[in-house]
Amino acid sequence: MEACRIVVLVSGNGSNLQAIIDHLEKGKTEGEIVAVFANRPSAYGLTRASDAGIPAHCIDHKAYASREEYDAALMQHIDSYSPDLIVLAGFMRILTEPFVQHYHGRMLNIHPSLLPKYKGLDTHQRALDAGELEHGASVHFVTAELDGGPVIIQSKVPIYEDDDASTLQQRVQYQERDIYPLVVQWFCNGRLRLNDNVVFLDGKALPAQGYAAD
Repeated sequence: MEACRIVVLVSGNGSNLQAIIDHLEKGKTEGEIVAVFANRPSAYGLTRASDAGIPAHCIDHKAYASREEYDAALMQHIDSYSPDLIVLAGFMRILTEPFVQHYHGRMLNIHPSLLPKYKGLDTHQRALDAGELEHGASVHFVTAELDGGPVIIQSKVPIYEDDDASTLQQRVQYQERDIYPLVVQWFCNGRLRLNDNVVFLDGKALPAQGYAAD
């Protein structure tokens, strides 16, 4: 079986990128990161990629007049690596519909909330302000609706009385680094697919909240 060719997009620190790199090194995934792209020159994820021997590129969004022009250029660079899977790992850009459609069924994102709750930004503070008792992260297929694609898996964490946005974020990120590499493994090993906007794992349709262990 040929290795699944993965391209990762980052905007910042790249902690989830690092988690996926570390997971791939364990050899349980039929996949390989063939390139990492960032939209910001300062993104530390580029350094993580270079340190791992992965081609790292900055396609600076400030160099383009419009979102459409940027996405078209980014798509061209990505496609030069003939990817099977696109992984958004803290890529802080709203993607245009042509870009999303081009990679439909093969682009993943991780979002720091229990979707469909708290789409968008500042999810940790919003969960605290709402008096939630639990929070978490969701991995989903990307569609044209912002943070609205079908959920593959969620991981929940408790919210404690003395939590602030920072402590809650740390707890959620710890879970992210477990579930995102797992979903990448499922996809690369041929277990995960999107059909008619329904997520299938091992040929079985998953519920709206995604995979849940017994």
